[in-house]
Amino acid sequence: MSDFPFRIVGFDLDGTLVDTAADLAAAVNHALALIDRAPLTEAEVRPMIGLGAKHMLEQGLLATGGAEDSLVEQLYPELLHYYEAHIAIHSRPFPGLIAALDRLDALGVRTAVVTNKAERMARRLLRELGLAERMAAIVGGDTLAVRKPAPEPILAMIAQCGGGRTAFVGDSIYDMMAAKAAGTPSLIVRFGFLDRPAEDFGADRIVDHYDELVPLLAGL
Repeated sequence: MSDFPFRIVGFDLDGTLVDTAADLAAAVNHALALIDRAPLTEAEVRPMIGLGAKHMLEQGLLATGGAEDSLVEQLYPELLHYYEAHIAIHSRPFPGLIAALDRLDALGVRTAVVTNKAERMARRLLRELGLAERMAAIVGGDTLAVRKPAPEPILAMIAQCGGGRTAFVGDSIYDMMAAKAAGTPSLIVRFGFLDRPAEDFGADRIVDHYDELVPLLAGL
């Protein structure tokens, strides 16, 4: 076990640890319905996820007729309120995740989350799915003054976990940019909310299923 190369493994949340697309799409469509806009499909919303709820709302408005600042400000609180009340209706960990976390735990590896989701929302979602207590740190999009792709959230996660060699797992270019800037190896999950082929992210490894995670990390 002492030969395992990482002391910390950090994860993005939406599209990496948990498939949240259905609940996020429902929140976007709730906001759109308030101004009589047509709903978006889950597949349409997936690429909009990753830079926080306001960005997702802006993209949803742009896709359905325009995103005036006044509309964003009007609908953003409505979206947040709806989402927080329905945060884990359909959201579930990706297949194989729990077993992978168990293996990392057995190896003495600390796991943590760095997300652009508001910290309060991230903690609530992780709690409802029984994952919060497994994380040595949870850094949200509003925990610091900056968010991914800046490296500071990942560096804060490393510090909160007590330091040591770290790898970061994500599903967006922002995750890969943040990991690179923080000096950590990166892994991209092919099953996440990707906006391009997994091979185009410049990650050190591609994860097709969480069954592969620990062996891939061991080989880095």
